[in-house]
Amino acid sequence: MVNFTLVLIFLVVLICAWALRIKITTEKKRMLTDHIPGLPNYPILGCVGLAIKTKPEKLLETTYELIGKHGSILKAWVLDRLFICTTNIELYEQILAHPTEIRKSCLYTNLKPWLGEGLLLSDAQKWHTRRKIITPTFHFTILEQFIEVFDRQSTVLLDCLSERADGKTPFDIMPYICSAATDIITETAMGVNVNAQTNKNMPYTMAVKEMTSQSVWRCIRAYLNNEMVFSILHPFRKLRQNKLIKVMHKFTKSVIEERRQELKKKLKSKNASNDRDPHGLGIRKHMALLDVLLQATTADGKPLSDEDIREEVDTVVFAGHDTTTTALSFTLYLISRHPEVQQRLLDEIYNIFGKNTVEPVTITKLNELKYMQCVIKESLRLYPPVPMIGREITEDFHYSHSVIGDGVLPAGTQFIMFLFHGLRDPTVFQNSTEFIPDRQMDSFITSPFISVPFSAGPRNCIGQRFAMLEMKTVLCKILREYELLPIGLDIKLTLALILRSETGMQLGLKKRATA
Repeated sequence: MVNFTLVLIFLVVLICAWALRIKITTEKKRMLTDHIPGLPNYPILGCVGLAIKTKPEKLLETTYELIGKHGSILKAWVLDRLFICTTNIELYEQILAHPTEIRKSCLYTNLKPWLGEGLLLSDAQKWHTRRKIITPTFHFTILEQFIEVFDRQSTVLLDCLSERADGKTPFDIMPYICSAATDIITETAMGVNVNAQTNKNMPYTMAVKEMTSQSVWRCIRAYLNNEMVFSILHPFRKLRQNKLIKVMHKFTKSVIEERRQELKKKLKSKNASNDRDPHGLGIRKHMALLDVLLQATTADGKPLSDEDIREEVDTVVFAGHDTTTTALSFTLYLISRHPEVQQRLLDEIYNIFGKNTVEPVTITKLNELKYMQCVIKESLRLYPPVPMIGREITEDFHYSHSVIGDGVLPAGTQFIMFLFHGLRDPTVFQNSTEFIPDRQMDSFITSPFISVPFSAGPRNCIGQRFAMLEMKTVLCKILREYELLPIGLDIKLTLALILRSETGMQLGLKKRATA
């Protein structure tokens, strides 16, 4: 009985000390943000209760309700962490354009066991160094080499879609796009053709899909971003996460080692004529990203470690696969529901590539697809693949806001930008929920921060030109071959780290008579 009493007293003292620490460490933050409307919260815990009961499929709906009630900027406390959430483009621009406020929010930390501190999650000098190394791999001349891959893998996609082109049966096109995007990003970034389109049960791609779903579940519950807390409260989920990460890392490491050995052989023999590896992985000579990483050095002249390289390869493959899949799938869904847009796209494709004899796909011709670019951008506005962006404020940040006035975001604030809602702001976009591609013409866009699905500022998406060229190539191939039909279930939005639809992206296909 005495022991139990001592333990109880110890726990009470511990909780009181923790509560006092939270009060002391958060006092300045509370004072500086007192004028910002906030969510109801309990002492010490904040709004943990709301985080626990919010499901991924209800997150967008919940945030809409909160914004409608509190306005375009609101605050929330989760334990001792302050979250400032906004849909306001004024604030987007001030944070995204700032040269030093580039640290990602703590909400991303649950990705670190998988992606490490690659370009997506690193900050400060490490981020600057990696960005400098990787930027040349997305140069115009490198992208030009990838067009052949885009074109070839898109042809495989057409063959896979032929089984669905009966003109009357709706189906979810997203799994087909996902497999094609996987083949494209792995071949261009890693030099490996994994044949995801013909091998639909590949362990690597299945692990990526499950991992992203679990990540958003943890992201909503901010208190689970701590690995120790996550391991204690959800040991079976933690074990499952470890298994998924092991599958993904094993695949990436095997590819890196194959390519490293191939490069060593070429350097030793000074004979680069052999374009394939002897083990059947499909290593290609012109494989920009992995080649650059294998031969790169840090500021002190040392080569990148295998772990450094794995971080960047995993990051690029994840980011380049999942986001493009979502963007293309939503775009195809929207095109199927807007026949006048589909016809204008087809006319533009015929005008540039020919109707009967198809001209070769080149960057120059893809860049001439101006209306298609507007269609893609408008789809990204309505359905941004990454619906939220988070930054951690590293120094007290002075901001200006037309509604709540000037103020300070205190250091340590988790600043969350609700892109999904901001890109549908009726005060910025007329008929904001309607699909109107013409609004994306250059004459209508007055600031790069009005539409930021690829983010903006110094930490914008390094692969946005790659993604745009890939999407244009795939859309050209599909629209020339098939008519997209407005049949099947409507989309039902949910989150799996990026934007998804519970009902898939359903449409129908009918082979064109002139294709």
